[in-house]
Amino acid sequence: MSAMRRITRPARHLCTCPSAVRSFTTHPPRLATTTTSSAAPPRKPLTPEQRAFLSSALRVNQAGELAATLIYTAQTPPLVRAHPHLRPLMKHMYDQEAAHLATFNALLHRHRVRPTALYPVWSALASGLGWSTAVLGREAAMACTEAVETEIGGHYNEQIRTLLEMTTAWEAEGYGVGDELTELISTLRRIRDEELEHLDHAVEHDAKKADPHWLLTGVIRAGCRGAIWVSERV
Repeated sequence: MSAMRRITRPARHLCTCPSAVRSFTTHPPRLATTTTSSAAPPRKPLTPEQRAFLSSALRVNQAGELAATLIYTAQTPPLVRAHPHLRPLMKHMYDQEAAHLATFNALLHRHRVRPTALYPVWSALASGLGWSTAVLGREAAMACTEAVETEIGGHYNEQIRTLLEMTTAWEAEGYGVGDELTELISTLRRIRDEELEHLDHAVEHDAKKADPHWLLTGVIRAGCRGAIWVSERV
């Protein structure tokens, strides 16, 4: 397992109306006429801050997966022309990113979260980044993947940690955790692992040989961090 899988950095706007988060929001207990040992534990309503976190998390994840699909779309033609043996790998990584995008598109629709307002900007930048790194060569293209997935893997870890801290606190207080949040945490873990798998593929295909590696990956990682910060808010 790549060392990057051990990223554990600390803790990746819903409308303020409760109806916008009805699937995530947990409800206080109802009065019961009888008490049974098999009764499900009560659920705790989300705070405005927790709703805002879930909204920004879904929005930035969707934007990130859109960018990833566009990077691979732009990289593939020049890269595969020069290195035909990379076609299956590029298709594999693109297909996984496309599935991630479909997942977050569905979550945004279900919870009525608006996508980032900078959709056109991120689309243009992602396509440009993919094409330019592929033209620079295989090592540069793989270094791009390494840099992007390093930031994305860490960001997913932050989201997972925040959600686990939240649900663990609920359970300590005697509240239950709804299926929606449990499924979301599982989904984030799976997608994080697939993103870090892409990082491993990039390193295996000579990402570290890009010249200058430190500059190329540093600029791309800084750009990713900026895009994440903006997409969480706009």
